[in-house]
Amino acid sequence: MTTDPMARLELAAHRHAEAAQALTAARDDLVVEIVAALRAVREDHALTVQTETDIARLTGWEVAELRRLAQEADLVGMDPA
Repeated sequence: MTTDPMARLELAAHRHAEAAQALTAARDDLVVEIVAALRAVREDHALTVQTETDIARLTGWEVAELRRLAQEADLVGMDPA
């Protein structure tokens, strides 16, 4: 490994940018899958609360946030996954 501080800084900055892009892509994928799961259970209202709770548990997001994501997806015409 180089001892040049600028080279190490440049490498760290590059790694950070790559990680940030990967995190953004992973979050986008997660949102698409959340919306798809929520839409899938709309047909069976008996499962909605349980399923929303399960999705919230899996994602660590609040049920209200999941519902907001689904509403926004509907508003912008986000296609199902």
